Amino acid sequence: MTLSANERLGLAATDPRPDSETRPVQDRRETNPLLNDQPMKLGLFGTNCSYGLIMSHAPSSYEITWEHTKSIARQADRMGLEVMVPVARWKGFGGSTNFNGNCFETYTWAAGLAEATENIAIAATSHLPTVHPIVAAKAATTIDRISGGRFALNLVMGWVPPEMEMFGGEQRQHDERYAFGQEWIEYAMRLWSEQGSFDVDGAYFQGRDVESYPKPHQSPNPVLLNAGNSPAGIDYSARNVDINFASLDTLENIKTYTETVRNKARDEYRRAIDVMTYGLVVVRDTEKEAKAAFQQVVDEGDWGAAGNVIKIALSGASQSFDHAREMSERFIAGWGGYPLVGTPEQVVQGMKELNEAGMGGMIMGLIDPDQELPMFRDEVLPLMVEAGIRH
Repeated sequence: MTLSANERLGLAATDPRPDSETRPVQDRRETNPLLNDQPMKLGLFGTNCSYGLIMSHAPSSYEITWEHTKSIARQADRMGLEVMVPVARWKGFGGSTNFNGNCFETYTWAAGLAEATENIAIAATSHLPTVHPIVAAKAATTIDRISGGRFALNLVMGWVPPEMEMFGGEQRQHDERYAFGQEWIEYAMRLWSEQGSFDVDGAYFQGRDVESYPKPHQSPNPVLLNAGNSPAGIDYSARNVDINFASLDTLENIKTYTETVRNKARDEYRRAIDVMTYGLVVVRDTEKEAKAAFQQVVDEGDWGAAGNVIKIALSGASQSFDHAREMSERFIAGWGGYPLVGTPEQVVQGMKELNEAGMGGMIMGLIDPDQELPMFRDEVLPLMVEAGIRH
């Protein structure tokens, strides 16, 4: 006779392992700022990795220490920004900076910042091939409980071959990475929602009498993010996540892209999705000062690291960066993102244009976030309110 997991542990066969005493289920729209009604949401991107979003030796007080990281996050929290999104990195990109090579792991980073902040959403960025869904779902639930429902999970398929080789395997072909990712997220969703235990018998994962308690604070699951911009990536986002991240070269292309993603989610999967962008924001008192600061980032750029990133992107590892060669300066100054450079008024105008093109928000890189956030708070945020894209 085969015994069930409950019977082997001496538990009643009808015991579904209820956790109602420890599960303060709340609608995530009430707890997670990423789902608030701000027309143009704002966040910070990459503050867990060396050099942040700039591949450059341009001067900055930015450093990878916990006290500095916490100072940036607490400023963003007090300012009312919506989210902190980290970069998941296992190996630097070489060059003179070994760009992003000195990097905090993102689940533990998120747990620490969840305790250190009060209002802002805290994301972990997860390379799905590097962490089993059972481990990731449990970590996500733990951080979600710590934060009171402010956690978000950024799903990355793993696009840098040297990193995947560190884990002892070869990089899967592009579209297969999304097939793996689909099975991964469906597994995690079951762990976050199903009572009792269940079996898993998929192409990539197998498990018997699987269960996970407690469940997340957010109902029905933590907010999910993804930055896939290829056809397979767009389909994955439209099917599974709450927010897709993208950076394109022109406002016209942005408008087409945001409409495509939203329409696909609505028409094919009967669900809603938001689209946000990312990029370097350089705001100074004068346009001349802002352009000079941006140009210094480019002039003192680590072109070796940028060349390595572009080489990997153009090898077919990532279809999200097909524009890499034409946008080398954007990689030096903003990881390929959409830059906004100028006075507070010019930056707000740029934000407004992005919003009108369909972007629901922007996660920003700053040259020196700890030093520059006060000016953004005092000079930019009030103008965004006046422009009708914040309230």
